[in-house]
Amino acid sequence: MAAQAPEERLDVLTAAGDKTGVSKPRSEVHRDGDYHRAVHVWIYCESTGELLLQRRADCKDSWPGQWDISSAGHVSAGDSSLSSARRELQEELGIKLPVDAFELIFVFLQECVINNGTYTNNEYNDVYLVTTLTPIPLEAFTLQESEVSAVRYMHRDEYKSCLAAESGEYVPYDVNGQYGQLFSIIEERYKDNTESRSLTLQKQISRYAPIHLEPELTTLSEGDREALGYILKASMVIDEIFYEQVWNSNTMLRDWLKAHADSSSLDTLKWAYYSINKSPWSCLDENKAFLSTADSAVKLLTDATKPISGWKGLEYRAAFPLDKPRGANFYPADMDKMEFDLWKSGLTDKEQKDATGFFTVIKRPDALLTTSVAQSDGPNQTNTSDDLFIVPYSKEYKTSLEKAAELLLKASDCSDCPSLKNLLKTKANAFLSNDYYESDIAWMELDSNIDITIGPYETYEDGLFSYKATFEAFVGVRDEVATSQVKLFGDQLEDLEKNLPLDNIYKSDNVSAAPIRVMNLLYNSGDVKGPQTIAFNLPNDERIVNERGTSMVMLKNVSEAKFKHILKPIANACIREEQKEYVDFEPYYTHIVCHECCHGIGPHSITLPGGKKSTVRMELQECHSALEEAKADIVGLWALNFLINKGLLPKSLSKSMYVSFLAGCFRSIRFGLEEAHGKGQALQFNWLYDKGAFILHSDGKFSIDFTKVEEAVESLGREIMTIQAKGDKPAAQSLLQSRATLTQPLRVALEKIEHMQVPVDIAPIFGTASKLLANN
Repeated sequence: MAAQAPEERLDVLTAAGDKTGVSKPRSEVHRDGDYHRAVHVWIYCESTGELLLQRRADCKDSWPGQWDISSAGHVSAGDSSLSSARRELQEELGIKLPVDAFELIFVFLQECVINNGTYTNNEYNDVYLVTTLTPIPLEAFTLQESEVSAVRYMHRDEYKSCLAAESGEYVPYDVNGQYGQLFSIIEERYKDNTESRSLTLQKQISRYAPIHLEPELTTLSEGDREALGYILKASMVIDEIFYEQVWNSNTMLRDWLKAHADSSSLDTLKWAYYSINKSPWSCLDENKAFLSTADSAVKLLTDATKPISGWKGLEYRAAFPLDKPRGANFYPADMDKMEFDLWKSGLTDKEQKDATGFFTVIKRPDALLTTSVAQSDGPNQTNTSDDLFIVPYSKEYKTSLEKAAELLLKASDCSDCPSLKNLLKTKANAFLSNDYYESDIAWMELDSNIDITIGPYETYEDGLFSYKATFEAFVGVRDEVATSQVKLFGDQLEDLEKNLPLDNIYKSDNVSAAPIRVMNLLYNSGDVKGPQTIAFNLPNDERIVNERGTSMVMLKNVSEAKFKHILKPIANACIREEQKEYVDFEPYYTHIVCHECCHGIGPHSITLPGGKKSTVRMELQECHSALEEAKADIVGLWALNFLINKGLLPKSLSKSMYVSFLAGCFRSIRFGLEEAHGKGQALQFNWLYDKGAFILHSDGKFSIDFTKVEEAVESLGREIMTIQAKGDKPAAQSLLQSRATLTQPLRVALEKIEHMQVPVDIAPIFGTASKLLANN
């Protein structure tokens, strides 16, 4: 007699849906009423408006013989939600689909007691939608007899009516409650609203003012001009990597939208707005999706089911989630923070460092198989457990990085500038080795008429931990005059650190002057979606920050465009008449310089209360980016005042810097509170408003109380840096939750700006770069 299979075990969850670390047999979970997780998979046919239903087998211990979800099942202990959804669909119906067919549309908590009180179901259900173009022939299904007795298609409206009438033929779901989302999402997605969608997209696109950026190339030597062509081509490769980093099917969606952009005026608008955001989520609308899976690419699978004569196969829409994945494409889509932390705790020190490092992705074994990455130990891949894997960027993006490296080496051969040649060579080597230390040093030492920043740097896209860096490229022409004018700020960093509004115990004794380079932007790519940056302070590698400090690059022509087209109109809308004269490009630009300098001072590497060495980024995790941006802003204001008092800056800035900053607050908050700069700016505005430094008048316009602003700025700088120095994540969360909100005064300002139709940001048009690329 065959041995009986062991009973399925389930992870026990808290009432809030978090893993407890305990698992129990399935029968005991339902006996004891433990919270656990399951998956619901709905197959929807968009051409007929029908949902696929399965009839539960008569032997089932819950709702036997009733019509139910296309496929469903528990998430076994240790399994992921997505892998469970794929497994259940294949086991119950004989349908094998890839990851990109499954769209997580909502999570439904089902709490009920059935079978005369003997079966308690406290279940978190991850509800997935699979969208096919046409119905799957019923004969294509292979039914698991112990689970499913039949399948049929039913129009969504008819099914919804049966549920609402509480028909005994169907497993009950409250269509007026949480589960009603299934129907409302589908109905909204497929209603005929072409005109409305077109108007919405036109309005969203109009928030970006198209600006031509065409700097002069007269200072470049013949060799550097030739090198520039290869650099621009390498930058285009970097763009490909970033698309992949945002979300696992992003590149496919991009290609589909581009190919269909001429199909209709709506399709043209979809492609235009996607091109600005580089994803289906709108940067200026707190990452709300402006497309849906109904707009996505169509894929054909010929082997998803058993073969059926005369049927070409299963056509489905490549799905994407309504909510932007917090972990982007750096982690498995269904991995949560607790799973990562539990897995990380079992790693060696070196593996933990790799897992939380800038230049690795985390994958599951099944994901590694689908991307043709071998699951074996080796120098380029860390195999740490059966659950998750660490893969270095050099392997994950191998094809693209090899191509970019080849182009950079060609550029290096062409250039006649020693520091540029060195940067291009070391960066090419870094792309292949995954060690960016030497190339970051070379970037800091760059002294060239061509200014280039290329590689993985910022961590904003990693909304889970802020660990992983996205690829970006900025290519420009050095402005030597402007560079010499801002040297003062880098030279004063050590003195600024000593005098920070922060307890001396937290101050650094090792602060290096930050070299500042000013350039006019020629081209950018990679992580440059949505609002355009006006400056950056790099590298983010704490080793280099501690040893060498940081370097700063200012994009002067971008700053000029934003001031002219955005900040001045905002000031006209929101600043009291008597203070409008203080809004000027000089204080606006000077504060940008100081903001970037102040990224290099204050807490970075820290010592925790128990003596453990760590970093602010590691301890504050997802709170780090917003708090660091707020710190650089507010300490930048403090630093300007400090330098004015030392006689190093003109006293004419003492009022204009605050008024220009106030106008700039409204500009940045329009980026949305999901974005680090917008969130940090809201924190600052609300703090200064609550301290009486910012005043809202009865006419809806704002002014500065110059008697209070200096103290308010200093107090916020002290608050933020103390939280950073202590690595106090709960305090960081509390500060952001209480202050980084859209308060009534902010709403007043934003409504005035909206009424005047002031652009939110610029959309650069790189005419000179396009001509160079066309000629190469």
